[in-house]
Amino acid sequence: MSFTIPQLIKNRIALSAISLSSLMFGLEISSVPVILPTLEKLLHGSFKDMQWIMNAYTIAVTTVLMATGTLADRYGRRLLFIISVILFGITSLICGLTASTSVLIVARFLQGMSGGAMLICQVSVLSQQFQDKRARGKAFSIWGIIFGIGLGFGPIIGGVIVAVSSWQWVFLVHVILAAITLILILMGVTESKNPAAGKVDRIGILTLSLAVFGLTYYITQGPDLGFGSVKGFSILFASIASFILFVYTECRVAAPMFDFSVFRNTNFSGALLGSMGMNFSYWAFMIYLPIYFQSVLGYDSVTAGFSLLAYTLPTLIFPPLGEWLSMRYKPGYAIPIGLFTIGLGFFFMYYGCSLEQPSWLSILPGAIIAGAGLGMTNTPVTNTTTAAVPVARSGMASGIDMSARMISLALNIAIMGFLMVSGNAKSGTTISAELTKPDLVSGFQLIILYAATSVSILATISLLIFKPWKKAVTCSHTSVPII
Repeated sequence: MSFTIPQLIKNRIALSAISLSSLMFGLEISSVPVILPTLEKLLHGSFKDMQWIMNAYTIAVTTVLMATGTLADRYGRRLLFIISVILFGITSLICGLTASTSVLIVARFLQGMSGGAMLICQVSVLSQQFQDKRARGKAFSIWGIIFGIGLGFGPIIGGVIVAVSSWQWVFLVHVILAAITLILILMGVTESKNPAAGKVDRIGILTLSLAVFGLTYYITQGPDLGFGSVKGFSILFASIASFILFVYTECRVAAPMFDFSVFRNTNFSGALLGSMGMNFSYWAFMIYLPIYFQSVLGYDSVTAGFSLLAYTLPTLIFPPLGEWLSMRYKPGYAIPIGLFTIGLGFFFMYYGCSLEQPSWLSILPGAIIAGAGLGMTNTPVTNTTTAAVPVARSGMASGIDMSARMISLALNIAIMGFLMVSGNAKSGTTISAELTKPDLVSGFQLIILYAATSVSILATISLLIFKPWKKAVTCSHTSVPII
């Protein structure tokens, strides 16, 4: 006699699996920055190594975002979800067991690929598992909240793990979570396919990945290679050539990974600038803020994690305000207002860091304002990018949105690292040993000023593209807080 799980129970189990995997993805982004000073010291790594530990993950996520949806449609969304979770657990195990920065960087790249696939599978499985519109909206809402908790509380969790155990468990904990998630998937997720799924755009994936990787490498390694050297210029030229080939390919293939025609839609383009603006400032800076707390202010990892709450918690509190602004005053106003608020927060943080004796309290007002701006921006951005195109193309629009976020995040992690070093009196090989406290303060001030200026410029351009005073923008999709 076989036992069949009722569909309602299966849906709840499936939602638990999806939420747990989203928690893993969020934690892996926000918990690692707080342990970078520890990794630098214990693994004897350089500052550039620390950059690549973060960049490897975000670049890898970008390489699989567009391909995963097609593969999942063709071979099965549940099957690809299972594979991605297993690989995420295996790569997390490798990250936790290695004692080499080089191996850790490679493992982080592989972890990012599996994480990116896992992220796309979460969206596709939710859409298929919950056929009722109301139930689907509730499921997406729960998923988004859990994702936000992972991002918001990751720094604290990372700091506490380092304090009570070791840095390895920041990665090894995902092995356990992945095993639990796998069991839940097997119990609750229903398989679904799309026999009419298109082919994977291999050339598009390869050329875009090479362009992003090459430009990131040029920025991070430029001071050593020489930006104007033959080797440095060759890398830059190859990156530009790869991007041109990517654009050419996408304009020629029948089923492009990026359909550039969507950029003619001003709502989509304006919202996409909102996606990029958040990563030109808020998310990229979160990689470096724990370093500031520990190396400049002298906080331990736990205190640094708790200090980051002022920066991350507002992102969970203010999304309702963003939704209200979007409904009341149109996304064309809400998104630029959110971006300008982020910029205002960074200008306040710049002032707080410029004081003679900076502290957590001097940064607090700016951190809260920047986090509030992120919370106000994220929901209208996600809703507008998907609502701006026909439903049949919403998956492609979502893929472009997430790719823009991850690419801009990876590049700005590299740019901010370069600015911090270039703003110092000397470009030493490590954060703690070679750079003095005044050097670090000067570098961080330069980063904050860059973030404040960049997001303000993008806010202005977004407003000019939207022209909300000329036409209405409507949005009805469920919010998804993706970085």
